[in-house]
Amino acid sequence: MRLFIAIELPDAVKRLLGGLRVDIPGARWVPPEQIHLTLAFLGEVDEAALERLTGELARIRVPEFRLCFSGTGCFPDRRRPRVLWVGLEPHPRLKHLAAVVQESVLACGIPREERPFSPHITLARLRLSPSRGCDAFLDRQPQQQLPPFPVREFILFQSRLTPQGALHTPVRGFPLAGADAVGVA
Repeated sequence: MRLFIAIELPDAVKRLLGGLRVDIPGARWVPPEQIHLTLAFLGEVDEAALERLTGELARIRVPEFRLCFSGTGCFPDRRRPRVLWVGLEPHPRLKHLAAVVQESVLACGIPREERPFSPHITLARLRLSPSRGCDAFLDRQPQQQLPPFPVREFILFQSRLTPQGALHTPVRGFPLAGADAVGVA
């Protein structure tokens, strides 16, 4: 199974993020229902590793928290954009959650992704660096129109590649520690 671990966003926030779409030749925009915050991409994982992984992930205890959006950006850089994204303000609990998820993945013998965790939500992928259109997206300040959202769980997803794009199916959700016990920051 091709797997990744992510935080699901509320539907209303996904719709608002979908509304940030601008006309950029060659851009493949993520459908709003598929928008998520990736904590770890695992790639192909066999059944035995999947069983160990779900056990490891179930042991994670991180308190609930809220995330706020920051500006827009692109990878690798503005001269050669290949991925357009919306950033998130740094939050220590998000950083901690990403780190313990990565530890759980490694404990199961699943190789670590090479890139360090960078909190962002991918909205579009570009086949070619366009000569126009990206500035209209990159110059936006979406944090003023995007509300903060609560993070109460993370989810192990299966990703199936199709000609129309990837289809993401939840395999299992893992709740964070409740707000009543520790308070939501």
